[in-house]
Amino acid sequence: MSSELLYPIMPLYLNSIGFSIVLIGLLEGIAEASAGLSKGYFGKWSDESGKRLPFVRIGYFLSAISKPLMVVFVFPFWVFCLRTIDRLGKGIRTGARDAILANEATKENKGKVFGFHRSMDTIGAVVGPSLGLLYLYFHPTSYKTLFVFALIPGLFAVAISLLLKEKKFEKKHSKNNSFFSFLKYWKTSTKSYRQLVKGLLLFTLINSSDVFLLLKAKSEGMDDTWVIGLYIFYNLIYALAAYPLGLLADKIGLKKMYTIGICLFAMVYIGMGTFSHHLIIGGLFLIYGLFAAATEGISKAWISNHCNNEDTGTAIGTYAAFQSIFSLLASVLAGIIWMQLGSNMLFLFAGISSIVVAMYLFRCKFETEINAN
Repeated sequence: MSSELLYPIMPLYLNSIGFSIVLIGLLEGIAEASAGLSKGYFGKWSDESGKRLPFVRIGYFLSAISKPLMVVFVFPFWVFCLRTIDRLGKGIRTGARDAILANEATKENKGKVFGFHRSMDTIGAVVGPSLGLLYLYFHPTSYKTLFVFALIPGLFAVAISLLLKEKKFEKKHSKNNSFFSFLKYWKTSTKSYRQLVKGLLLFTLINSSDVFLLLKAKSEGMDDTWVIGLYIFYNLIYALAAYPLGLLADKIGLKKMYTIGICLFAMVYIGMGTFSHHLIIGGLFLIYGLFAAATEGISKAWISNHCNNEDTGTAIGTYAAFQSIFSLLASVLAGIIWMQLGSNMLFLFAGISSIVVAMYLFRCKFETEINAN
């Protein structure tokens, strides 16, 4: 809720204090790259330290405290630093948090555990922007106040994390503690882990930013209110579906659920490249919410089944680091295709390509899962 409260507000605020579109893009790119790459490093660090909770608490605290400071220090250099610290907080907590979820779960309920997490996380992505837009309706351009409001749920998240109790596990000793040392895990990981991550990253290269879906809706004649409404609607469907689809994944298998999710993605993208009717676009955003619910948490649960308990933070963090790089490449590639061949070709290409990835993952025969608790 704290982060998503500011998601649609951030570019408006940055623009109001003199940031150009180019600077905003550069800022967001650096911030997201910092978050993505740091997930691998801090995930590995949490494995080696034998502790998870300090990383979760510090990560949430840095994200919470950096937001209100952005309206105190408005010089571009400090805004860059604070926005990077905000996303760095996400990088610090992600690997450790997902490792806690994986180690608290069993083979029979991992889909349920990660699905519940995605539901709760995405409810925040619905409530946050809704509150932000409601406030701006009555107080237009009062952006700074929202940054202070965002501190409150952020500190609540830190306070709640203090109630958790740590499950101790054996420390790992490593001679290489450089920032990119987590990359060595790729060589020591299981064959099934590498095979799975290759497939997931291949799909990431096809799955560009959600901004392109919103831009497509905008280009088909929808006004700003409808476009923002579609974003909130998508998150609402995602939040409502993630938990039940997690339960279903435990029954039919994580692999089947994830490949079903990719097929839903293919339907959305082929549909966006074929139809322009506003009602159909609305229906495609509903399906897109189901796709996210069937893949986001499921992918991490699936990965956690192909690594040792003591390597869970590193395994998920390494995947997340690679994913951030591939996501950037995907958005750049999507932008080039849109400019050169048109939006319809972009969506048709991505939709058809995703079917190929689904076939690859479905046909793969992974080795016996080693971290099923």
